[in-house]
Amino acid sequence: MKASKTKKYYETYDYNSRRPVFVELESLREDQKYRLMESKNFCMIPWTHIHGFPTGEAYPCCLGEMAHPIGNMRENTLEEIWHGDTYVGMREQMLKDQPSRECTRCYEQEAQGFFSMRNSHNKHFGHHINKVDQGVNPKFELVYWDIRFSNQCNLKCRSCGPMFSSLWYDDHVKMHGVKPNHKRIEWAGRNKNDIWEQMIPHIDHIEQIYFAGGEPLIMQEHYNILKELVKRKKFDVKLIYNTNFNETLYKDLDVLDYWGMFDSVSIGASLDASGDRAELMRKGCDWNKIVHNRARMLEKCPEVDFYISPTVSLMNVLHVPDFHKAWVECGFLKAQDLNVNILQSPDWYRADCLPEDLKAQATAKLEEHIAWLEPQDHLQRATNGFRSTISFMNSNDNTKHLEKFNRVTQQLDAVRTENFYTVFPELEELAKYA
Repeated sequence: MKASKTKKYYETYDYNSRRPVFVELESLREDQKYRLMESKNFCMIPWTHIHGFPTGEAYPCCLGEMAHPIGNMRENTLEEIWHGDTYVGMREQMLKDQPSRECTRCYEQEAQGFFSMRNSHNKHFGHHINKVDQGVNPKFELVYWDIRFSNQCNLKCRSCGPMFSSLWYDDHVKMHGVKPNHKRIEWAGRNKNDIWEQMIPHIDHIEQIYFAGGEPLIMQEHYNILKELVKRKKFDVKLIYNTNFNETLYKDLDVLDYWGMFDSVSIGASLDASGDRAELMRKGCDWNKIVHNRARMLEKCPEVDFYISPTVSLMNVLHVPDFHKAWVECGFLKAQDLNVNILQSPDWYRADCLPEDLKAQATAKLEEHIAWLEPQDHLQRATNGFRSTISFMNSNDNTKHLEKFNRVTQQLDAVRTENFYTVFPELEELAKYA
């Protein structure tokens, strides 16, 4: 089923098309075409992937609803979770073309026009559609990896928490007076090396790896994987990153040396803002260091795909267009190289919490930015992301969460000796909702 991954598939690549990339449509049955390109419920993920939290919970993917894990890696092996009743039941829902409770975030995104992870996975892993013929209990072969080996992180972003950032632990204690329900540093499996050892047999099947965290560029497991891929000369494995881009050196290793070896590497820098705003939203980041790392990457491996992936929330929705345009104009990005990661939780940070006048300001600013962007955006990824942000922001009135936004903001400001509204004066009117 898998077609050659030649550039012909990308010469007419349409970011927003659901057409599967690595398979000829003529080779697909009608039911397969329907599932991949028309169904509102079907997703290839349960036949290709398991996602793991650093605290052990397993989900179908990183957007899976946290209230509905499919298993726990502290209690069962990945293979046991793969064949477990919960994941089997989810596949049954998919085959019946019925919605799954694990997938509500994708459904919400699609309703507002975003190209969801479900759509993207069907598009880029549709060549595995024959696996679906194996039914609800397919052979255990992971072709897409995204396991958060640990919560080791060098930052403590405002919209994050101790589950995904080891540095958040002390702030959580100061804010709430109690320790989190887990240790400062957590490992996804039954011991530090458990998940890595379970995944080694799947290297023969792997096609794509998504590295996130915590912060992947400071994790030993990340470099274990790269070294193993190099050892086996599996340079065709696609590497995709979500990184805060503060550290490109680890011990005696330079990640830029590795990226230049592989056929396809995409670096999604999780940068929400620039300057002082960046350093407040992602506490611990050094903006000058990020700028230096981008300049060094352009010098050392300019061919490696780089884009920014801002988590767009009520905090930065008015600022992201300025940040994006500034990086394009200074030569750090092409205009199309931005992927909107819309924040859906915590509730009090969602863009739809803004009052009407700020929504109107943000809408006007985004529309002006789209007018500048669209003629330069050949992928239409960034354009669609900003348009969908407008729809998402204006679809609900969630001002009811602004009281909690201010309460959490005041707590963090006190703990970190910061002042949110001094750094984000454009949002000062939100303070009246305290």
